[in-house]
Amino acid sequence: LEAIPDQVADRAKLMWINYPNNPTGATADRDFLVKAVDFARRHRLVLCADCAYSEIAFDGYRVQSVLELPGAREVAVEFHSMSKTYNMTGWRSGFAAGRRDVVQALANLKSNLDSGVFQAVQVASVAAMQSWPGHLSELNETYRRRRDLLVRGLSELGFRPPSPKATFYVWMPVPGGDDLAFTVRLLEETGVLVTPGSGFGPSGKGYVRFTLTVSEERIGQTLTRFKEAGIGG
Repeated sequence: LEAIPDQVADRAKLMWINYPNNPTGATADRDFLVKAVDFARRHRLVLCADCAYSEIAFDGYRVQSVLELPGAREVAVEFHSMSKTYNMTGWRSGFAAGRRDVVQALANLKSNLDSGVFQAVQVASVAAMQSWPGHLSELNETYRRRRDLLVRGLSELGFRPPSPKATFYVWMPVPGGDDLAFTVRLLEETGVLVTPGSGFGPSGKGYVRFTLTVSEERIGQTLTRFKEAGIGG
């Protein structure tokens, strides 16, 4: 936040934050969120918090909602998605909560863009939310096992993958820093597709993103192919 020039912040209307983060899996602590709320208040910004991965967390980690913080509801809106918590990817159902006038503006904009989410998806979303939180511990345990298997296997191959506290992504630095060449090599030599960090912008160069949305069996096959192809850190 300190790196943002005052003249830029004063001209801005919105500031987006995304924690837990896609693609990096990074998390934000309470101190950062308190600073973000204060920054938004000082510069008269709407703080937009993309919190789609708030429920996908491991090892006892609890994601902090920005709306829990003093004064946040005067400046912040938090966005959630059914895609992650309830495995409804592609159904494009979600909700926003927070500052009243901003939520109303979102409702006005949405009503003029289209005629609403398909009704069957709305009914399914209601059913999913009424099931809360019965499925969550099993879901997170599934992702945790996949995370541990992938991180351990990549580490044994000489890579340096972090072990994320949240999200279903592993954001890994690549040897030599050329993420595009590394991605092509994996695809050509092992048939495994990862996402090059450059695709997310210049700050992603030198990283690739693995996704934990395949079975442990498939992750094991991936690691075996890497080993057989001599791919390591």
